[in-house]
Amino acid sequence: MSADTATTSVTTAGFTQRLAPEVYDRIQQRILPLLEREGLEAILTDDPEDVSYLSGFFHHPGERPVAVLLDAAGRAVLLVPELERQHAEEQRSRAEIVTFAEYPGLENPFAPLARAAGALRGRVGVTTQVTQHRLAMLQAAFDAVDWVPTELVTRARYVKLPEEVEQHREAARITDVMLQAGVDLIREAIDEGRPLPTEADLAGHVGRTGIGIMYGEHRDVVVISFLAGGLVYAGANSAIPHGLPSGYRLRDGDTFMLSLGAAVGGRFVEGERTFVLGSPTPEQRRYHDTVRDAQAEGSRAIAPGVRCAESNARCLAVIRDAGLGQYLRHRQGHGIGLGMHEPPWLEDGDPTPLEAGMIVSNEPGIYIPGHAGYRISDSMLVTASGSEPLTRFPRSLDDCVIPL
Repeated sequence: MSADTATTSVTTAGFTQRLAPEVYDRIQQRILPLLEREGLEAILTDDPEDVSYLSGFFHHPGERPVAVLLDAAGRAVLLVPELERQHAEEQRSRAEIVTFAEYPGLENPFAPLARAAGALRGRVGVTTQVTQHRLAMLQAAFDAVDWVPTELVTRARYVKLPEEVEQHREAARITDVMLQAGVDLIREAIDEGRPLPTEADLAGHVGRTGIGIMYGEHRDVVVISFLAGGLVYAGANSAIPHGLPSGYRLRDGDTFMLSLGAAVGGRFVEGERTFVLGSPTPEQRRYHDTVRDAQAEGSRAIAPGVRCAESNARCLAVIRDAGLGQYLRHRQGHGIGLGMHEPPWLEDGDPTPLEAGMIVSNEPGIYIPGHAGYRISDSMLVTASGSEPLTRFPRSLDDCVIPL
């Protein structure tokens, strides 16, 4: 089997969310030439997403440091507090585990890591996300190291391995099911003559649906702060791009948005659709169709070699050319991986060329104060010849109208 051939995650007992240990060996091997290129003896990161990427250890971050040190020889060491040792072992973390007693502790919590690293000296990369407090602790523990801020691991995460893509695909499948579950809840209320659901009702329902699928169909569910669910907003509330679900009850004529997502194996997908309840007005159709056209152009623009800034410009130009540029509030999209939002950014200020294996969101939107917001989003896999939407729920207005 070649280095980039996917090891299937599907077993007779269902989909397993944990990557095989050898996948982390390949991930760590990816980092070594980047260390050499930047003239670094090692890389240290305490970013929770980096830690899980390099070692397979997922945790809820807090005041106790958790970090991975990967040196130029390929040795990976995972630092955890003693209370997390069993947790790291049970997750089959792909690194040597060292622990500190407690935080703040009588000893610098990074001292055990320094001892395990031996005679580490010279230039060592450190994530740009590290706090000043933790950097000071590192400087005190490693007295012969010159700490060099780097986004080396962040950049390595841009292009997904086949096993990671498989997890994103499963997250997309679940996201599509949640979108349908939200629509079904509304249709059931209409058919049964019950009051329409509130934003909060919908948010709770779709979240339970997604999480239920995971625990019902998956093995080794990787628990992070967000498993499945999202934002639901209707009417004027949806004109706030990241508004939170409220007790507002849907009513005839509302534009409403299901902005949903899921994380399988810690790897995210988002899928968003804008719906109309009842018969759309010409104004609602114009807004929705314009965003749909922009999203379609955005899909065409997402391809290998296209710079993120260019893709963003092509996508949003459709909205501006339609005379609705005053309602733009954000970029075309962003990278997706172990973070729901991560680089690269599909925005004017990011010149990064897209590459096959990247996953990015394609989510143009317009927001009309006092009326509603309109956004359509898919998580897109960049392929050798273009891009593929991982989320597949229908996008046209005709498919997103719920008659009363």
